[in-house]
Amino acid sequence: METTTLALLVLVPLLVWRIYSRLKKSMGRQPSRLWRHWTAALAFPLALAVLAVATGGEQLPLASLGGGALAGAWLGVWGVKLTRFEHTDKGYFYTPNLHLGIMVTMLFIARLMYRGLELYMSTRVALPAPAQQFTQSPLSLLVFGLLAGYYAAYAWGLLRWHRAAAAPR
Repeated sequence: METTTLALLVLVPLLVWRIYSRLKKSMGRQPSRLWRHWTAALAFPLALAVLAVATGGEQLPLASLGGGALAGAWLGVWGVKLTRFEHTDKGYFYTPNLHLGIMVTMLFIARLMYRGLELYMSTRVALPAPAQQFTQSPLSLLVFGLLAGYYAAYAWGLLRWHRAAAAPR
């Protein structure tokens, strides 16, 4: 086994642990910023639309992307229901569900790491096989659709909560 392969095998678990610990810290109580919610609510559906066009009309990748987006949107709605909301003198705050957000994000990161490992391993053989494009990989599109659907639906839920909390009573 080559030294670079051994280093990769040692560094991947360390990288996963660091990403997990950073995500865990960032999933605590957060101030509600409208511009962030609007950005997520608009950017993720736009990214889904761009990837849907990039699939070239292939049915399996397109269905995977759509299925992942629907499942992610359902998880996003569920995540909003599990979120703790606060309206204090200092502003609006929310605490997202730790497990749901980390699960969706780590699943996407795991898929990215697998694709990177796949590319790395293909360079180690005498006759490398051409890598499948991201827009033609049903599993990659499923996982991205899940992530984008989750964060878009979650952002829309936060916007609805913010508008309802700001309305005069």
